[in-house]
Amino acid sequence: MMFFSLEELVQWLGLTVFELWINLFSISIFMVLLTLRCEGITDQSESGWWIVFAPLFVADALNAYFCVIVLIRMYLEALYKVAFFRALWSFCFLTAIFSFELLLCKKLSGETSLEYSEVLSPIFILLQLMAVRACQLH
Repeated sequence: MMFFSLEELVQWLGLTVFELWINLFSISIFMVLLTLRCEGITDQSESGWWIVFAPLFVADALNAYFCVIVLIRMYLEALYKVAFFRALWSFCFLTAIFSFELLLCKKLSGETSLEYSEVLSPIFILLQLMAVRACQLH
């Protein structure tokens, strides 16, 4: 059995350990809320899906805030090129994840009639970007 090391995950995903912890924590809360929703313990209305997805949206906002702070600090340290490429990658990653979560939440709430292939399209794009990034690293 092969697992990725933390260094490999940080390098391939382009996320810091702090961002990974925020995502893991929000996914844990999301899973609990999803389980409660699927078991019928919480609100079964259409607005209930927005409550279930709220931890993921909060995590995206915190990660975006963290990326802005890192961009400013790198800019102040005169690492212009590195700061630009890190910010570009982070905001592409966050945009793809946020748009997927938003489209999925709208699909589950019945607010849109998109097909699931259209809902998953940001993830497909993100996977292609990650493949390009992995090839550039080696």
